[in-house]
Amino acid sequence: MPSCGPRIENEHKTLTAMVAIYCRARHGGTDEPCEECRDLIAYARKRLAACPFQQDKPTCGRCRIHCYKPEAKAKIREVMRYAGPRMLWHHPLLAIRHLCDGRRKAPPAPDRSPARQKD
Repeated sequence: MPSCGPRIENEHKTLTAMVAIYCRARHGGTDEPCEECRDLIAYARKRLAACPFQQDKPTCGRCRIHCYKPEAKAKIREVMRYAGPRMLWHHPLLAIRHLCDGRRKAPPAPDRSPARQKD
């Protein structure tokens, strides 16, 4: 992942860890995620890189902009429901950081309208 800053990097590490926990339990117990889970991580990585908030980004659950497609959003929700409680055991620092980040208030949605020119 190209360097997007520490906030986005932490989000990516947390998501990757959650998907790994989920995949190990649900898809066969290997250290490497299955193809479906690798695709989900790649999709999430692309969405994180395109996040308009970048360093001010809240956790996705508190964000005002929902940038995942409905299928991917449902899959991420399933992964987080399973892996979230287990994160404290497997990755305690990432879990605590994610819980703290979840308390951040979401910034207002950025204005996406084209810039108006003054004549």
